[in-house]
Amino acid sequence: MPAQIPSPNEASVAPAGFSLRKAALEWLLVSLIAASAGAVLATLDSAGSASPSIGPSASATDPARASVCQTSPSNLIDLPPIVTNLAAPADTWVRVEASIVFDAKTTPHPEMVAAEIATDELAYLRTMSLAQLQGPIGLENIRQDLADRAVTRSGGKVSELILRTLVVQ
Repeated sequence: MPAQIPSPNEASVAPAGFSLRKAALEWLLVSLIAASAGAVLATLDSAGSASPSIGPSASATDPARASVCQTSPSNLIDLPPIVTNLAAPADTWVRVEASIVFDAKTTPHPEMVAAEIATDELAYLRTMSLAQLQGPIGLENIRQDLADRAVTRSGGKVSELILRTLVVQ
């Protein structure tokens, strides 16, 4: 059999002008640009201006910023897991694990508030249907509803409800 000459479409020839040295140089240049951009962004503070390297910090000179940086003492407490069946279909079960964030100064007995919130959420979940929980919109709605109920039940002492797990079976 005679030797076949590969057609131009089948040939694996490097493009004209390709050089390993040139590719390595381009990669190095892009890496340096990315590293310098990262260094510049790291020196910027959250307001978007360059942070001073010498002198007092911005939070010490700006009272509005200092009050934002000082957070109120708040605590996190886990609610007991809630397991109940849904209203429709009746053989569908839901398990919710959540935590509440509360102000330690205004809530002397957070365990009692947590128990009241868990009881209220249990009663609320029994009225839900599976169609109300489906999809990302359903998850966001249930998260918002439970958070609103927790704030209302606690009389505003709970600042946030964190939904850790929601399992429907």
